[in-house]
Amino acid sequence: MFVGWEGVGLCSYLLIGFWFKNTDYNNAAKKAFIMNRIGDLGFLLGIILIFVTFGSITYDEVFDVAATFSSNHPEITVITLLLFIGATGKSAQIPLFTWLPDAMAGPTPVSALIHAATMVTAGIYMIARSNVLYSLSPFTMEVVAIVGACTALFAATIGLAQNDIKKVLAYSTVSQLGYMFLALGVGAYTGAVFHVMTHAFFKALLFLGAGSVIHAMSNEQDIRKMGGLKKHIPVTYFTFLLG
Repeated sequence: MFVGWEGVGLCSYLLIGFWFKNTDYNNAAKKAFIMNRIGDLGFLLGIILIFVTFGSITYDEVFDVAATFSSNHPEITVITLLLFIGATGKSAQIPLFTWLPDAMAGPTPVSALIHAATMVTAGIYMIARSNVLYSLSPFTMEVVAIVGACTALFAATIGLAQNDIKKVLAYSTVSQLGYMFLALGVGAYTGAVFHVMTHAFFKALLFLGAGSVIHAMSNEQDIRKMGGLKKHIPVTYFTFLLG
């Protein structure tokens, strides 16, 4: 999982810096890369500690041994917190969320695929997949729930004041990811994964709709200069409305 996790981080870096002659876009790509590495360090330390504690990094074997541990065992708490640091980096939670709005420098279809639907939900998948360990650590679950709730509220509030059409959607994505972490933190793993699915579809649709609007507006992304586009691009209007 870690190899795929790193691979998708590399893809993200390369795609954000797609228009490499623009210095701002290059800086956004570097920011995303470095912030993800901060989270990945926590993830890697968590994997190492899992190997030291359980003697394996295979899910089934780890879970079998973990079943013999007591609740709130200190080692499991440390492992789950380290894994959660990895998730905060990849899934843009407080304090490592600022790279995702900047990631909107990439082409819009990339934003729709990677920065709304597939890559940023990897952290939620990882915690849901490791639910046996998290269920043994109520303290970590409380931390996950609080961070998720704060992120959901905080990012949505920032999104209200943005002028760039893609940044609005980016902060909305951070907010929705916060909801998923809140679900994980209260033990509703099924609900979190369900929201991963629904969010992938509606947010990808919104990003593609935004791309269509930007294209129709000759690469203008400032929403203050838009309005009344329904009569000009009716198909986009209805698909955006569905999203």
